[in-house]
Amino acid sequence: MNSVKVVIAEDHHVFCEGLKAILSMSEERPFEVVGEAKSGKDLLVLLWQNKADLVFLDLNLPEGDGLEVLPEIKKKFPDTRVIALTMFDDPKIVKSAFKSGLDGYILKGNPIEEVFEAVDEVLTGQTFMGTGVVLNLLPGENGPRKKKERSSFTDKFMQKYHLTAREIEVLQLISQALSNKEIAKALFISDQTVSVHRKNIMRKLGVSNTAALLKVAYENDLV
Repeated sequence: MNSVKVVIAEDHHVFCEGLKAILSMSEERPFEVVGEAKSGKDLLVLLWQNKADLVFLDLNLPEGDGLEVLPEIKKKFPDTRVIALTMFDDPKIVKSAFKSGLDGYILKGNPIEEVFEAVDEVLTGQTFMGTGVVLNLLPGENGPRKKKERSSFTDKFMQKYHLTAREIEVLQLISQALSNKEIAKALFISDQTVSVHRKNIMRKLGVSNTAALLKVAYENDLV
């Protein structure tokens, strides 16, 4: 049986070593870890350098977090399956990840057996959701969200965090799991401008990754 070529994207060394030890325990199929990435930027470089069947992705990565790089992975490496291993269990974050093409979602506190169950599912083209992972979809929520109208609450939120109207627009589009290029096309601005807006929004809201950004947006009913 051919080995499953794996890339691990995880910036915590102990967890990364633990996952490698878990994979080495497999009796059903051999795994070969062909690369380890500590950031989203490193992950994309690694995938160009090494053909991978599977990526274990932490959503909370520096320099391009998991939710930010996921659309790029699925676009440039469509045959590579991606399983998120994360602490984030918010249904909105789960939904955003799957909309971006994620194949499997496991919470880090779940049993080891779920890793192998997820691998079996995603390598056969299925989707896997681990224990405690829910989408919490409502009727009619399968398609992209419509742009929300400005409200007095939104205006107060903008004033509180000194957000501009354009930044609110960008935030709403980020919540739809759109890439910087897609947001740029929708707003008729450049990719670089979107990137600047994204960084400014994160700075103003005091968050460091897209998952945390989405959580703030949903909790404050901005999207």
